[in-house]
Amino acid sequence: MRPKLIIILGPTAVGKTDYSIELAQKYASPIISCDSRQLFREMIVGTAPPSIEQLALVPHYFIQSHTVKEYYTAGKYELEALELMDKLFKKHDNLIMVGGAGLYIDAVCKGLDDFPDADQKLRQILTERLEKDGLESLKIELKKIDPQSYETIDIANKQRVIRALEVTIATGKKFSSYKKNQKKERFFDIEKVGITRERNDLYDRINLRVDRMMEAGLVEEVRSLVDYRNMPALNTVGYKEIFDYLDEKISLEEAVSLIKRNTRRYAKRQMTYWGRDDEIAWITL
Repeated sequence: MRPKLIIILGPTAVGKTDYSIELAQKYASPIISCDSRQLFREMIVGTAPPSIEQLALVPHYFIQSHTVKEYYTAGKYELEALELMDKLFKKHDNLIMVGGAGLYIDAVCKGLDDFPDADQKLRQILTERLEKDGLESLKIELKKIDPQSYETIDIANKQRVIRALEVTIATGKKFSSYKKNQKKERFFDIEKVGITRERNDLYDRINLRVDRMMEAGLVEEVRSLVDYRNMPALNTVGYKEIFDYLDEKISLEEAVSLIKRNTRRYAKRQMTYWGRDDEIAWITL
């Protein structure tokens, strides 16, 4: 019998942590976090990781394990998570993974295409162009040099546009040419459980979470990360709005309102992303 990876997924603030801890205790399994932001040790307040009490109940991996000062990708997570699971499955028949990062979950389940490593100097140049000329100029260039990527990637996602341009310019091969979409074989079975709630309930939970983040010192945390604000990890909801507040572009009240709105929109995008996956068994809390 092959070992099984049980993945608990769902939109932000839905209650994945509590559910996964109960399940992990049932199976006597550790928890492997699959969250693209909770793995950074400098991003605690704004990512709502498991509490100290929750972490004490079940061993967790990929929680505050990396630094935001270094680039981290879904491809790197794929390699590190598979290496970890290879070790853990020697002691456990079932492992629990929990998270809301769709791309990271896909990396574990079916693998990512083998893109070249990032060209950090070129990425910095493109990031500076983004700040100076805006996203539209980068989109126009991408449409010119790789129209297929322009038509298929999330063109509103700044980091995706920069990555597509970076690969195409650095290698001389179109970013789209690297995408083979071939599912990689895994040595374990996979079961996906999706957690959802009634929309108003979820939105209330999101708003309450943001209020608690503010009380816990989100502004101070973001202020401590100003020197690293161009790192992709910090181009995320909760951090970019506070950066705008620190830059005196908006008031603190506006920042909080935007964080709540953008988090709700992010939750909707998460559900849309997983709506195409018929392997997920959904549970309403």
